[in-house]
Order: sequence, then structure tokens, then C-alpha cells
Amino acid sequence: MGVHKDLKRAKQRTDLAARTKLETVRDEYGVVREVRAAPLAPRAATGSTADIPFTNAMEAPDAVVLRREQRGTWQPVPAAVFAREVTAVAKGLIAAGLEPGGRVAVMSRTRYEWTVLDFAIWAAGGQTVPIYATSSADQVDWIVRDSGARYVVTETAENSASVTTGTAGHPEPPRVWHLDGGALSDLTALGQDVPDEEVTKRRTALTPDTIATVCYTSGTTGRPKGCVLTHANLHAEAANAVELLHPLFEEVTGQTASTLLFLPLAHILGRTLQIACLMARIEIGHCPSIKPDELRPALKAFRPTFLVGVPYLFEKIHDTGRATAEKIGRGTSFDRARRIGVRFGEAYLNRFLGRGKGPGPGLYAAWALYDLLVYRRVRMELGGRMRYAISGGSPLDRDLNLFFYAAGIIVYEGYGLTETTAAATIVPPLAPRPGTVGLPVPGTAVRIADDGEVLIKGGIVFGSYWNDPAATDAVLTDGWFATGDLGSLDEDGYLTITGRKKDIIVTSGGKNVSPAVLEDRLRSRPPIGQCLVVGDNRPFVAALITLDPEAVAHWLAVRKLPADTPMSQIARDPRMRADVQKAVDYANQAVSRAESIRAITIVDGEFTEENGLLTPSLKVKRREAMAVYAEQIEELYAPRR
Repeated sequence: MGVHKDLKRAKQRTDLAARTKLETVRDEYGVVREVRAAPLAPRAATGSTADIPFTNAMEAPDAVVLRREQRGTWQPVPAAVFAREVTAVAKGLIAAGLEPGGRVAVMSRTRYEWTVLDFAIWAAGGQTVPIYATSSADQVDWIVRDSGARYVVTETAENSASVTTGTAGHPEPPRVWHLDGGALSDLTALGQDVPDEEVTKRRTALTPDTIATVCYTSGTTGRPKGCVLTHANLHAEAANAVELLHPLFEEVTGQTASTLLFLPLAHILGRTLQIACLMARIEIGHCPSIKPDELRPALKAFRPTFLVGVPYLFEKIHDTGRATAEKIGRGTSFDRARRIGVRFGEAYLNRFLGRGKGPGPGLYAAWALYDLLVYRRVRMELGGRMRYAISGGSPLDRDLNLFFYAAGIIVYEGYGLTETTAAATIVPPLAPRPGTVGLPVPGTAVRIADDGEVLIKGGIVFGSYWNDPAATDAVLTDGWFATGDLGSLDEDGYLTITGRKKDIIVTSGGKNVSPAVLEDRLRSRPPIGQCLVVGDNRPFVAALITLDPEAVAHWLAVRKLPADTPMSQIARDPRMRADVQKAVDYANQAVSRAESIRAITIVDGEFTEENGLLTPSLKVKRREAMAVYAEQIEELYAPRR
């Protein structure tokens, strides 16, 4: 069955199957409290991330390392061409006055020019300060002021206006260019008299311990903190990920690896993915949006072999498939395909892992039917060549993971933070375990503290917060980083994240509830958009729920109701309430009755970056959302008459 048979064949290669060496540490009760993974890539002794384009250009000048979308087609960018562009822009930054160790902020969505800028800043001896393209003038003010960035490159004139407004009160506002206004051409022209040797001199002066980037956390609460990441941090993450994954994925697919990058490059996961791909000469394309209607055409045109995304993406692909099926009168068939897929994926994985006999003849026959009717269409939505994906940011619903497995797409979950240079754990390719976030990335150790907090140590862990020694001391002890997340390790060292320490709800009855478990499962089912589980110091757990606009439009169309039906009327409709209750019932299956959601309210509007209720990495800002919907929360707990 396609990728699954290939994966089994790869497992038979002992040089691939037993590469990662693990060591577990147990407490006096025999419970695994720590797991350590030996590195697959040695720590960088010399050089920096800035060298990657130039190494590629020297060793394989004609290798296609990127593809750039131009007028509807994906044009190849050979390694030599990319290195020349990086050099030209680096010379422009030097001519503009960038000194070694100086900081340049980049405020843009994901696009080819971001990549050129990142490596050009490093090649000129500088440090990159990413800013999300959706950031407000106040947020820009803080990041530019705190980091001391003297230069800012934005995407649009509107972004530049935000920078100008935000930094108007600075003693010396930064110099600003914007990409849509020809920033790279202007910088190239500015640097034409700077000799190439100056770039080489600055680049070769960098060491693994040189600061590469000050990456500000998106943060669900409080002011963002600047994580100081060195070139050694970036190398530890990218090199070990490449050594772990790339040989296996090539063996599995037999294809030239390629990926479409759509995660924000202001987020560390997108940055390290890009570095790893360039290091391994994996073809990269860029898409500026994660919105399904904008991303789907790009996926079909680029046809990647793998993706790195967040659960939102996989949820939307699933929901779109169901909506399409319902439009042609096959909604019930899609639901059955999901149930069959979960059963088949579970059985097939059990056999692959040596824990069961695998699917029986009847289940195989059902899978084959729905592969023709449903799963094939899911693969086509992703371009038709995709065989594997990595999901991070928050837990992916286990059943959804198994559904994609049955569709021939293996989704490996990972876990990490900005402070760990992205992934600290990942599910190993030859030992998938849906529902967990995997084992430590090679060269990393994971420990569970006495209170259940996840601690991380290794070359990927940052050294400090910029200008904030007190915050640094609060989370770093003897090299161990306290993540603020709660988790557990199983017998084999696989990590499961159970919640966030600061988000734990304690009901008035004294029950501790992790809202993440409920929220993740709720969001995985249509018609839910976003949700917020509440109940701290309350008698029971409840939830605020928003409806996904696409799901609502589809729901109205199927029932031949007016497209402009008010949300207040939709929320009261017994049929919609029943659909929402199904999602709630599914979420409640994961917890005890005392932890289950007892009451809900469907609220108008959405949680978005634009209204300040979502971070750029699509996490709910709990404090802000609770303030906005304070009245609705009170109504949930008002005495019933």
C-alpha cells in the first residue's frame, strides 16, 4: 500500500533502523523520568550557518536548492545563483553601514526574498531579528527598541508605515526598505562598489558561538522576550534533523525531496526547516499564506513530497474533504471513510510495530474502496506526491493522524519552543506512535520534573533572553530549560504533552484540568473554529466556541438556508447545536466526567491575529480572549431558573 510498504522496506535496512542511540533514566519506582538521545551530527567546530549557500555553490553549483514562483510557474534557483544573490544583498547591507554584530529586523510573510535576506545578513556579519508581518506598530516599537535593530526590511508599504509609526519616538529611527518597493534591487545597487572579499572576510570571521538571531517569542501572555540563538544552536537543530530524517525519507519515497514552506519565517520552526533543507539541498518553494483557499493551489502547482505544518492545516484539509463529499451527497460515506481509516491505520501500525496481526481481509477491502473514493482525493489536495509530513505547534488529534496514515500520508509529530531552536522531540520515522510527540532530537535530553514540567537540555537550547538576565535565570538551571509545559515519558522514552502549567484550571471542587486536551480535540472536528475552555475557581468546566466560517457557509448551503443568516440565529438552530455537541462529546471522551465540558456557548466572530486573540503561531491568547468574552463566561455560570 504505497508509502506503508516502502516504510516497511526501509525498516529492514539496519543502517537506517538503529541509528539513534537512546538512554533512559528511571526513578526509584521504575518510572522513566529522563531520556537522552546521542547526537547524529557532531557539534560544529568552526564556521556558521552563513556558509551553507557558499558551500552549496562550491560543491554543487547547478543543484536546484530553491524554486521561485514567478508568473504562475516555479522557476529553479541553482545554488550558484542563490549564493550570488546573497552576496549582492550582503554587500548592500555593508554599504548601508551594517557593522559586524549589528542587527537587521525583517518584517515579512514567507517569501523567497526573506531567505535571501536571512543569509545575506549573516554573510555581512549581522544578526537577524524576525518580526511577524501582522505585528502592530506597538509590537514593532518594542522589538526594534529592545533588540537595537538599526535596519528594518519590510514586505509592504503598509508594514513600513507600521515601522515608521512605531519607531517615531526612538532617538534614532531605523533605516527602512520594503520588498514590494524593490528592497533587494536597491540594496544590490547600493553595494556594487563593495568588494566580494569584504563579505568573505566577515562571513569567515563568524564562529559557531556567534549570535545568529534574536528571535522574539510570539507569547500568549506578556511582552515578547528575545531568545538569543547562536549559529551552533541552529546547526545542532538542522544538522541532527537532516541526519535523522533525510536518508529515511529518500528511502521511503524514492523521490527527490521537496517542500513548500508556508509557516511564517518569523517563527523559528520555519527558519530551521529552511536551514535544514538548504543544508541537505532539498528543494524549497515559498507560499505566503496558510489560509486553505490560498495554500491549496500552491500545493497542487508545486507538488511537494513532504510538508511541515501545524494541526490547523491538517484539520482544514480533512474538513474540506468532508465538505466536498457532503456537497455531492456523500457526507455519510466520508464519515465512514474516516472511521475505517482510523481502524485501518491503527491495525496497520500495530503490525508494523510488531504489536498485532494487522488489518483483516474485510478491513483491507473497505480501505481499498475508500482509497478510491476518499483517500486519493485527500492526496490530490496536497499535490499528489506527498508521502509524509511533520506537525508541530500543538498536539494533532490522534484519530486525525491515523486517518492521514490510512490515506498514505504519514504525519510525524514534534514538539519544541523558540528557546529550543524549534523541535526538541520528534516521532522517529521507523517507530511512529500517534498521540505522542516522539523522542528527543539527537543530541538532546528530556526530563520530567517532580511537578510534571518538561525540562530540555542539549545543543539546541538557547543561552539567554536578550537584555533580560532575570527571565533567563528563571528558566535555565545547569543547562536545563524549564519549558512551562507538562508532560510524561512512556516506557520507551516517548514524550506526551498534557498541558501548559500556567493554563491549568482548578475547579472550585479542587479538580485540576488541562484545557489543551479538550481544546485540541474540539478544534479537530467541524464546525468548530476556535475554542476556549474555562472553569478556574468555577463549579464545572465550560467552553466558548466560535464556528469556522467555511464550515458555516457549507452548513447553510447544504440546508438551503440564506448565506446571510445571522450568526445569532445559526447558533440557536437545534441542528447546529447538535453538530457542535458531537464535537464536545468527542472532546469529553478524552477526560473523566469531572474534567468534561458541561456547558457551552457559541460566540459570534472569530479568534484571529488581527483582533489580537491569536498569536502568529495560531495559539489562543487566553487572557485577552477571557477579557473580551467576560460577559459570556459569566452567563455560562449564571444560576439557571
